[in-house]
Amino acid sequence: MELNLHRLWIFLKVVEHQGFSAAAHELYMSQPSVSNQVRRLEQTLKVTLVDRSGARARPTAEGEVLAAYAKRVFLLADEAVAAVQQVSSLEHGRLMVGGSTTVGTYLLPALLARFRERYPGVECDVFVGNNKAVAERLLAGDIGIAVVAGGPSATAQLLVEPVLEERLVLVARGGHPLAGHTGTLEPELLSGECFLMREPGSHTRTEQERVLESWGISESVSRSDVWGPEAVKQCVGAGLGVALISEHAIVDDVERSGALAILPVHPEPSPRPVSLARRRDRLLSPAERAFVQLLRSPDGSWPRELGHLEQ
Repeated sequence: MELNLHRLWIFLKVVEHQGFSAAAHELYMSQPSVSNQVRRLEQTLKVTLVDRSGARARPTAEGEVLAAYAKRVFLLADEAVAAVQQVSSLEHGRLMVGGSTTVGTYLLPALLARFRERYPGVECDVFVGNNKAVAERLLAGDIGIAVVAGGPSATAQLLVEPVLEERLVLVARGGHPLAGHTGTLEPELLSGECFLMREPGSHTRTEQERVLESWGISESVSRSDVWGPEAVKQCVGAGLGVALISEHAIVDDVERSGALAILPVHPEPSPRPVSLARRRDRLLSPAERAFVQLLRSPDGSWPRELGHLEQ
């Protein structure tokens, strides 16, 4: 049985005004039209809803039950409209952002903190994984937007927009013999080092392989696989090897603690893009649109880079 909400609203006005004429006046309808709509509602439910025998129209027992529920229905509808307006105005809502491992660990937290300063009523969630996992979540519709290093694999279903460039820098533990080298290092001087590589499937791993190839030392250095950028940093700090890692991941370790040192190698690795990715056919929520606007704004939202450090 399908209940016509328009007729339900008319019936509720008849009950509230205790008459068809008064309800018709408020609804800008004729009295016969109001009576006809209530009658058709009674026919749908197969009960009498209004006692018409007296001077005032009064609900029957069945009518009292329906009126009580009708009030709740329309109150809930009002609440729904208010909730939608609050979400639209970013007074409330939820934002889910995906991030590749390095971006999600070192860039997104600061960006989301800036976003929460502007929109404190919006809750923020972060999904962090490698580029493949993030792309799968985007394509499945589990997340609406993601910020990833390099961008996910090209696909007709995803829009990928570069929003930042970052560099991979070669780091060693503080006090490493090569850290005191004057000027830039030639790649040949690294042939005796163990390179700590990100796990297979990571975009950083692909970039590390590319840089070693460009330096001509891909076959002459030993390697160890380490899962995750933070684990890489800890292993470098413990003296297990050197690593090519995002400049954003090591600012504090270089500037404040001195646990890591940058080894300036010539030629420097070329920068890689950090990209915004989303599905082409997905309509972004107000919170997602606001985050994208923040991401594109040149207002210092991005964390500091290492360009100011001497190499």
